[in-house]
Amino acid sequence: MSTSLTTCEWKKVFYEKMEVAKPADSWELIIDPNLKPNELAPGWKQYLEQHASGRFHCSWCWHTWQSPHVVILFHMHLDQAQRMGSVRMRVFKQLCYECGTARQDESSMLEENIESLVDNLITSLREQCYDEDGGQYRIHVASRPDSGPHRSEFCEACQEGIVHWKPSQKLLAEEATYAFSGAPKLMPQEGSGYSFFSLRWCIFWASLCLLIVYLHFSFHGSVFL
Repeated sequence: MSTSLTTCEWKKVFYEKMEVAKPADSWELIIDPNLKPNELAPGWKQYLEQHASGRFHCSWCWHTWQSPHVVILFHMHLDQAQRMGSVRMRVFKQLCYECGTARQDESSMLEENIESLVDNLITSLREQCYDEDGGQYRIHVASRPDSGPHRSEFCEACQEGIVHWKPSQKLLAEEATYAFSGAPKLMPQEGSGYSFFSLRWCIFWASLCLLIVYLHFSFHGSVFL
């Protein structure tokens, strides 16, 4: 069963990974609920995680829901002279659509996603603050459970003009690279035409059923003649 991570655990994972990635520099992670996208102070860089999975809890009606459309905003700055860096982080909230409360409720990230999210942050940080090749981003889109279309009227990120609920073709291609590291998907190859539920096979099975019914009544009709 998945467990939720608190702010302290966010920081714990971040500090552990930064100690490995950049041990010579000191980095801090600050939660800033007032962080604005594309509003950067001089020398600051931005990374926007647009397809995170999180769980929301309504403190009014106790409704709980999971969303694969959580947006996390990071602003990053490195003082190379002092060898000190800072990351400001904001997790955008969602309104409860059951009771319609005006309060934006906090999101808790799932334990199995936190490692990938911090890895993505460090990849962007190495690219933008250190001019390094950060490697590949760990993006998992298609494998996430989705209960339905994203309701932008209840989403704090959407209200601030961040369009994020429709994965791009690039993200879907990257998802195919990383999804299901165990057994491969048993999917038909493009152009092979083999699918039990394809239109061609539906027509075949329908024709076969009609043939069986026709032969059945033809046989019984010949018996009574």
